[in-house]
Amino acid sequence: MAFVTGLLLIDAPASALNNLGNIPGERFDNSVGVKVIRTREGFYPYVSAQAFRYWLRTTLEKADIGWVSAPIYREDKIAYTDANPIQWWDDDLFGYMRAPSKKESARAKREAETRLNETETTDTVTRAAPFRVSTLVSIAPVTPTSDFGVMSRHEGDPVPHEHQFYRATLKGLFSLDLSACGTFWYRQKTGFRNLDDVRIKKAQEAGLIHLMDEKAYRLPMEQRVQRIAALFEGMSILDGGAKQTLHYTDVAPPLVILCVTRGGNHIFGYVIGASNKGLPELKLEALKEAITVFQDDILSDIYVGWARGYLDEERAKLEEFAKTPGGMRIKMSHPRQAFRALINALKIPENSCWME
Repeated sequence: MAFVTGLLLIDAPASALNNLGNIPGERFDNSVGVKVIRTREGFYPYVSAQAFRYWLRTTLEKADIGWVSAPIYREDKIAYTDANPIQWWDDDLFGYMRAPSKKESARAKREAETRLNETETTDTVTRAAPFRVSTLVSIAPVTPTSDFGVMSRHEGDPVPHEHQFYRATLKGLFSLDLSACGTFWYRQKTGFRNLDDVRIKKAQEAGLIHLMDEKAYRLPMEQRVQRIAALFEGMSILDGGAKQTLHYTDVAPPLVILCVTRGGNHIFGYVIGASNKGLPELKLEALKEAITVFQDDILSDIYVGWARGYLDEERAKLEEFAKTPGGMRIKMSHPRQAFRALINALKIPENSCWME
């Protein structure tokens, strides 16, 4: 099994990208805090994986890259997508869980609404997402700043408000199971009961490849790669985050490292860390070790997207290493070009084995 294994950084110079709501006990009732991990070393701001996935889904929907999003339905206190990975690209790559509700209120709501193209669900279906992402966490502890403001465009006393923000570099890891992309199982196992009888029939009608031994149906290679290409194109132009009208943080990664590996364990988790000043630092020895130890498990070139102007001194260290025999597999470019280089590698017929 082959995976796209990647690391990305988000530069947050003065940001509040993921908030937790009002802070109890503060001097104002409307004091808004940021999400942080509290440790003995200090506060580590973070962006939850759920928030990141929301940013990415929204970017994919808005960008002109052909992404096909599933409709979302709501019944009482639950919400779900159509759970049809054959048709909807986000159901394929982001996974889903859906069970047919037997409640009378849910049945009545379904009947009252006009749901075009809804896929009938006769049995519980779940899909473990091929795309996985970690929580994005600051590489070093910081102390959030409280910004005080007022609403004063009216007669009478101004209305005070307050919110936290921070200056940090957030690091996240991601992984994409290539064999699972466009492959839909009908096993009686949680996470692998992707298709019920209705969806199996749709797979047959659509002419999907039947993998009888695996109890799965698979899209043609071209369609699978098309969905992966759109996903990575969206990551390269990622947009989102809270408080953007006040802080306007570009969340598109200025640094990304990615390659195709055998197995899903992450090999780049320690190659970017913090210096003794809390600034991002390339751990070159850690990268050299990863390339040496996992050389047989690295199936592609190592694509490093590093925007010029961002940590240029650290970039220069990697550029020098890339000229040596040990670093010849490193291909450096802009982050958007790095994602596209990997996409192009997936399209080469000789590399189709990565998708098996």
